[in-house]
Amino acid sequence: MKILMLVPFLPNTSTSGGQTRWYNIIKYMSKTHKITLFSLIKDESERKFIPELEKYCDRVMVFTRPKSPWTLRNLLLTAFSWYPLLVIRNFSFEERQAIKDILTKEKFDLIHAETFYVMPHIPITSVPSILVEQTIEFQVYKHYVDNEVKWLFKPLFMLDVMKLRYWETFFWKKTNKLVAVSSEDKVVMQKLIPGVSVDIIPNGVDFNYFNSKKVPKVSPPRVLYGVTNFEWLQNREAVDVLINRVWPKIVSRLKEVRLWIVGRKIPRDLIALAKTRQDIEITESISDARDAYLASSVMVTPIMSGGGTRLKVLEAMAAGLPVVSTSTGVAGLGLTDGKEALIRDNLDDLCQQTLKLLNNAKKARNIGMAGQKFVKLHFDWQVIVGLHEPIYRKAING
Repeated sequence: MKILMLVPFLPNTSTSGGQTRWYNIIKYMSKTHKITLFSLIKDESERKFIPELEKYCDRVMVFTRPKSPWTLRNLLLTAFSWYPLLVIRNFSFEERQAIKDILTKEKFDLIHAETFYVMPHIPITSVPSILVEQTIEFQVYKHYVDNEVKWLFKPLFMLDVMKLRYWETFFWKKTNKLVAVSSEDKVVMQKLIPGVSVDIIPNGVDFNYFNSKKVPKVSPPRVLYGVTNFEWLQNREAVDVLINRVWPKIVSRLKEVRLWIVGRKIPRDLIALAKTRQDIEITESISDARDAYLASSVMVTPIMSGGGTRLKVLEAMAAGLPVVSTSTGVAGLGLTDGKEALIRDNLDDLCQQTLKLLNNAKKARNIGMAGQKFVKLHFDWQVIVGLHEPIYRKAING
């Protein structure tokens, strides 16, 4: 099958969860399909990822977008058009023309779009499409506005939220097959558009990769939050909850334990805090995520708001690291509390379960092994990629 794939950012394994997902889908799908990839970049340094992608794609085409969303062009277009900032920022006239040209010159069986905000690049065409949504963007943005924006500016930002919701649902209706990554997102989509058919392709993990390296556990034990991208509000909120409401109770009971925060774009105030504390460690842009997962004793994810890919949870489990999480932090993964992970929404209970694993090596090992087995069975990328084929066929055959 000849596929035209559109993504907002270049796929790779060294940045955010979404880009890791796209890289692995392309890698494994290329064994049976011919893929032409179109992507945006915001920095010329991102071109370093192209040679790796060219191993699996017939062609890789990139187009530039502004580094910052707050350019005069973006703000004016957002203010005087019906499109929200997210769409304006990730739109390229050059990409739209290039897609129009390639659809005129070549025959594709399917257009595979990742995120609704790449859809405005697609001209009127008879080529069927699928749209995969990793998160429901207007909900994430509304949460940001509710919690981060000063009251004086809220009306302006809420206008953008309304535009975001309109266009997100508009493109959900326009595609031939709509795909979510979790059952929770599917329920929301079907509530917003009654009667819409939604398939599910969850996130995955390269199981063999996370089991191909041996790293000894460090002493004193590490409680991990990571490996993640702190540009996401959900991660900043979760680590704030962890440091201020969960961690003090843990460290008061186990003096030698350390909290290890690993990821990209770690907030400056968090880095400054770690410099004044012996019980908190920071590692930014770690070269190999396995070094964090394999060396730690437990991962704690007190995520309170929805959205995101939850890849860090799957990666930790693939590495055999036991996970303690809120139900939101593992939503859509189908985990059984007490078997593959320990799941608590009460923060005191979350703390107690973390202490239980730190004090009971056998229980921690059993939880880690059960999670590892579950991930291999349900979330290895080769399993996930196999879910695409029937959805492709349904999109093509109507």
